[in-house]
Amino acid sequence: MQATDVALLLIRVVLGGTMIAHGVNHWIGGGKIPGTARWFAGLGLRFPTVQAWASVVTEIGAGVALILGLLTPLACAAVVSVMLVAALLAHRPNGFFVFRDGYEYVLVLAVVALAAAMLGPGAFSVDHAAGITITGWAGGAAALVVAVVCTGLLLAVCLRREPDRQDCEQVEVN
Repeated sequence: MQATDVALLLIRVVLGGTMIAHGVNHWIGGGKIPGTARWFAGLGLRFPTVQAWASVVTEIGAGVALILGLLTPLACAAVVSVMLVAALLAHRPNGFFVFRDGYEYVLVLAVVALAAAMLGPGAFSVDHAAGITITGWAGGAAALVVAVVCTGLLLAVCLRREPDRQDCEQVEVN
């Protein structure tokens, strides 16, 4: 048993578990799907209910895939993309620090996901058992390119010019 394989398993389990928890919270926590949709509308996204469900499915799906070590570069791409959208729309205006609702936390999750794509899933993974070995620069590039393209497409199709701040404020009060 290699220490690197155990470390990669720990990274995948914690990052994957965090993404699952985040997705479940969007689904059944707080304001549930309607509240999540109002929040997305407040950030300036069109089709907010579709966005809410897409975030739930992406976060939970990426989390499960990471824990299993299944198609790891794509699971990492999903994490990077979700965090990139969050950083750009919700956290960037607030600066760096998380205690001011800045992008610190989402930056760490995105970079850990990118590093995991580069390092690969390790021996304790479905990818390893199936002989899927997209690691190193190829794994990192695949995750980054897929994440940036998906984020760009989402923003190009779904971002309004001006966010509806009234919807965003209503979510905060509720």
